[in-house]
Amino acid sequence: MFSRLGIESCSVKVSSDLDKVDGLVLPGGESTTISLLLDSNNMNKTLIDFGKSYPVMGTCAGLIMMAKTVSDARIKPLGLLDIVVDRNAYGRQIQSSKEMVRYNFNEQTKIDLSTTLIRAPKIIKVSKKINVLGKFDGTPVAVLSGHHLGLTFHPELDEINIFHQILFDSQSEVFYKKKVENSIPNMSLERLDVE
Repeated sequence: MFSRLGIESCSVKVSSDLDKVDGLVLPGGESTTISLLLDSNNMNKTLIDFGKSYPVMGTCAGLIMMAKTVSDARIKPLGLLDIVVDRNAYGRQIQSSKEMVRYNFNEQTKIDLSTTLIRAPKIIKVSKKINVLGKFDGTPVAVLSGHHLGLTFHPELDEINIFHQILFDSQSEVFYKKKVENSIPNMSLERLDVE
């Protein structure tokens, strides 16, 4: 995904690897295992500190790890996104699906994209500071807060790189800093209050 955008990438396995990167993608996988690995390698605080200054994107299990609250006590979320997540809410592996979802990236960029949900988490609550970029069946599937982006799905399975452009491609029309620098009003984005 990054090579198509002309961006170098590398694996991050230990805290010192974060010194080599300017952004991070927390990938999909098994969220309980990811949480256990982060905890056993003492990476939670390091990732939280990294996320204060650098862009972080989470896909599927990565989104679960970025949440403030998760419905599973085995997971120690990082709290980078002020959301509440129910893991595996869309059912078992066999219930995975591909859906068309409309995404509102800014007032000029609204796109319908194929969205692959594989045992996807469900965002059940968002705070006022969260911008909802897209919804499926009335539930957020893509959220943005400053330099943190969370996706309940896997854009790489559909070869969609616009989400990577939001955080990591400064030349892109949808780069998150352009919204701030150009003061583009984001009237099309929706916000839901946390109960």
